[in-house]
Amino acid sequence: MIELLNLTKKFGATTAVDDITLTVKAGEVFGFLGPNGSGKTTTIKMMTGLYRPTSGRVSIGGHDLAAEPEQAKTIIGYIPDEPFVYEQLTGWEFLNFVGAVFDIPKPEREARIEKLLKIFPTMEVADGYFGDFSRGTKQKITILAALLHEPSVLIVDEPIVGLDPGSVRIVKDIFRDFAAAGGTVFMSTHSLEIAESICTRIAFIDKGRLGGEGSLDELRQAVKLSEGTLEDVFMALTGP
Repeated sequence: MIELLNLTKKFGATTAVDDITLTVKAGEVFGFLGPNGSGKTTTIKMMTGLYRPTSGRVSIGGHDLAAEPEQAKTIIGYIPDEPFVYEQLTGWEFLNFVGAVFDIPKPEREARIEKLLKIFPTMEVADGYFGDFSRGTKQKITILAALLHEPSVLIVDEPIVGLDPGSVRIVKDIFRDFAAAGGTVFMSTHSLEIAESICTRIAFIDKGRLGGEGSLDELRQAVKLSEGTLEDVFMALTGP
């Protein structure tokens, strides 16, 4: 469902992402982990069309992102590391706007919004203005907006910043259910606990290059650990 082929991004003399090749299949929750500045967000921005690769290719659902950007983006739900919202819109207005961008007929998108707002128990604030919302509430509505057009791929950059523990659990269930229904989740996060609890496969990136990929058991074998947490593997792969 997601293919990255020799993906590279340079900013002047600096290589932020260096020749990454990955395949993520339908039904997977794929974790993309690494230290600060390792190239995670740059990779995600290339996958969503916000950055143009210096070289290499991104394919989403069989659509080359450079050759067929509209077809590829139609099936992507994107949850960025910062919720990009319009401060003077209410939550309801923002979700309506997103639905209109994806050409969802008004009766259908209103029905979808009503259903989505039931996912989080505190979404009665959807009638308030974004400018008055907490970071966590903005994040919740951004997550709902990514689901509104019923994408087959979720691309997620730090999904739980600002969320309370109950909402974190709901988000984990959302991703599990999405993958169980045949969708693909590509998730970057600093929360190793989240990654360990829901990811079927994980890749590590450090200084722009892949440093390990596989299930937790496969990664343990790669670093010669008979047991241990994802944190132990992370330190073995990216530590000094």
